[in-house]
Amino acid sequence: MSNQLGQQPTAKTKTKRSILSSNPIMHRLDKVDEQAYENAATFNGITVKTIYFLLFSIVGIFVQRIAESYLSTGSRIDINYEGFKVPLYSTEAIVLIGVVIAAIVFQLLAFFASATTPVTGALYSVTQGYFISFLVFKVLGAYDLEYLGAMALMITVLIVLTMSLLYAKGIIRVTKKFKMVITTLFITVIAASLFSFIGYFIPFTRPMIVAMQHNFALSVISGVIFIIIAALFLICDFDTIDHVVTNKLPKKYEWQAAFGLAFTVLWIYLKVLDLIITIAGHGRD
Repeated sequence: MSNQLGQQPTAKTKTKRSILSSNPIMHRLDKVDEQAYENAATFNGITVKTIYFLLFSIVGIFVQRIAESYLSTGSRIDINYEGFKVPLYSTEAIVLIGVVIAAIVFQLLAFFASATTPVTGALYSVTQGYFISFLVFKVLGAYDLEYLGAMALMITVLIVLTMSLLYAKGIIRVTKKFKMVITTLFITVIAASLFSFIGYFIPFTRPMIVAMQHNFALSVISGVIFIIIAALFLICDFDTIDHVVTNKLPKKYEWQAAFGLAFTVLWIYLKVLDLIITIAGHGRD
């Protein structure tokens, strides 16, 4: 420690961060200047709370499995998802849309009303578990490919462990150059997504956009890029957690740090699963 004897420990000098170069949920923690000397945040506390949120995603999986038999009502259509033909009932589709909307609402509440994070963060995790279950058991399950969900889980765990090791060993550091790289990648992907969305509604560019969306190689490359970006955000999350603990922020901030990390882990899993589904579905349509 560099503090002289008799001095109060002070927070580390914080570098200015772009909101695009870190998880938005974590970004707020970088600005916190409070300190608690008796009841401060700890790595163990954040770990336990992260597991708490991830367990609620498992609850979401059980909810989807139980609800599916009750939602098989109304008109039925067969949709094509990455080459897989999926039977979808109108009631099921309405609930799925509701789950997506609920995920956005709970995420925003957890972000703007931090006091509600233990509850809204848990409910957000439930919605993600529901969507994960839909992809694994509804999309892949129709082709007896549920094991690909377990494969995506193993890849996600490997990514998290690898990035945590790279950060702990100091091989990857959250420097100004690092933040510039991740910001550039993020802006590029967002710009490309906006171009595709807007271009689809323009008659002149629609054929090109449709061709790009059905290009297998391009889909795989974009999927890999998204996973890389998510993994880099994970490094930023670790850096923020380090900031929370090292600077002795009050224990209440453990909830936000844990939810931010769980948010990124679930994002990585969904991106890995989507990439696996894209590869597995190639040639089926």
